[in-house]
Amino acid sequence: MFIIEKQGTEENLVTSLYQSTRDDQLHVSAKQAIVTGFAADQGLFVLPDLGANPFPLEQLAEMDYQMIAQAVLERLLPDFSQAEIKAAIAAAYDHSFSDSQITPLQAVGDFQVLELFHGPTAAFKDVGLQLLPQLMQRAVATNEQVMVLAATSGDTGTAALNGFRNQAQMGVSVFYPDGGVSPVQQRQMLTTTGKNTRVAAIEGNFDDAQRNVKQIFNDAKVHEQLTAGTRLSSANSINIGRLIPQVVYYFSAYQQLLEQGKIELGDQINFTVPTGNFGDVLAGFYAKQLGLPIKKLVIACNQNNVLADFWQTGTYDRNRPFYQTLAPSMDIQISSNLERLLYYESDGDTQLVRQLMNDLDRQGKYQVPATLLEKLRHDFASGFTTDAEIEATILQVFADDHYLMDPHTATGYHVMRQYQQADPDTPMVLLSTASPYKFVDAVADAVLGKHAADAQATTQQLADYTNVPVPPALQKLWDLTPVQAPRLQPAEMAEWVVRETNEVFKHD
Repeated sequence: MFIIEKQGTEENLVTSLYQSTRDDQLHVSAKQAIVTGFAADQGLFVLPDLGANPFPLEQLAEMDYQMIAQAVLERLLPDFSQAEIKAAIAAAYDHSFSDSQITPLQAVGDFQVLELFHGPTAAFKDVGLQLLPQLMQRAVATNEQVMVLAATSGDTGTAALNGFRNQAQMGVSVFYPDGGVSPVQQRQMLTTTGKNTRVAAIEGNFDDAQRNVKQIFNDAKVHEQLTAGTRLSSANSINIGRLIPQVVYYFSAYQQLLEQGKIELGDQINFTVPTGNFGDVLAGFYAKQLGLPIKKLVIACNQNNVLADFWQTGTYDRNRPFYQTLAPSMDIQISSNLERLLYYESDGDTQLVRQLMNDLDRQGKYQVPATLLEKLRHDFASGFTTDAEIEATILQVFADDHYLMDPHTATGYHVMRQYQQADPDTPMVLLSTASPYKFVDAVADAVLGKHAADAQATTQQLADYTNVPVPPALQKLWDLTPVQAPRLQPAEMAEWVVRETNEVFKHD
């Protein structure tokens, strides 16, 4: 499964290899990293020399989104050819997004909103999950087939099902927490209707789903029971092929600010990012390493504020109450992508990362050294927002600026305003991660003071009141018939994966 390169010998023939965050001798190509998902030692794949080939910032003003994506991917996926990258980008973005800019920048009051929800499922996950299947198709061997597994708090599963639907040599299986996603997200997942798509609800929360998906990847018995030539991979942002496409929209935001005359080339800007699994904000760190002038990345958490506490204390502790909040896609207590950041900010200390991850696994917490915490604070700030503050924010921004936010974007807005008290002068971009109509009950409660018995009626009432259009993909959702998802205990997931994977590929 892995190419192991021995440093300093004639065997070290491949440059720019990915490696595990937990073992600097475990190396794979970019294509292998994407198909495999994550490392055999349960680490995540990283490119050690991340900033060695900076983005040509002086050319940015003349680039469109696809050109920016080409430049980013050529630097971060070195064994893909230029032609492969160009074809993948075209297939992912030329016809699937409702806005030609893919991620348009909107001025709202005295700040900028980067809208990431103009893809086919109306959430930011589309940016990665329209491109990941295209990259994976160009990386998988002709005699192989891949079942992609995804744990989801709502948006990843929806976007993965859409992106991988009916793709040759691939299937996708999604697990979501029963009762832990919005009605719209659930309906989107249950109306995908691909011949190679599977969905199951599990008893528990997102962390339970994600933990068991990782166990399945490392379960030799599961792999032994799969049809010959079948392998498993991941659609979560633990897969580097999901994360890298998200780097692009940070450069796109900067390009649009240049185009609008809001900044000059070289000016620093800040980003506020609502995040749970840490992939969205980590993509901003990657952009910074590639040369984008980012002063600070502001992490916005909901009441599951494990990240905010970590930046305050240096202790990451998941031993805490779990809250179901108005921003359910961030109801996460194990932020997997933080492991990649710890690798980079510790200057590639795989021994330290392995120790910290072992502490998290065994004790549910870890403490980083003071020097590492200082470096983390240099690049990032963090805060959190309560449900009451989310509701108040949605109403306030709509009343003041006639801009309708979903609960996750509202989480970011509240934290952004807190941070701007310390730095009011640096231009700020707030990432808006989903259409407000994906979380229509919560938004209607904030704006209208109530919601109807079913999400379709609430959607219409909210649209009539606000005059904010419903995305076409969500408008037609109510004409589709959902399937019934099986409900599994986490311990039943492995057996289900084997059965459904073999069923998907039995005719291939």
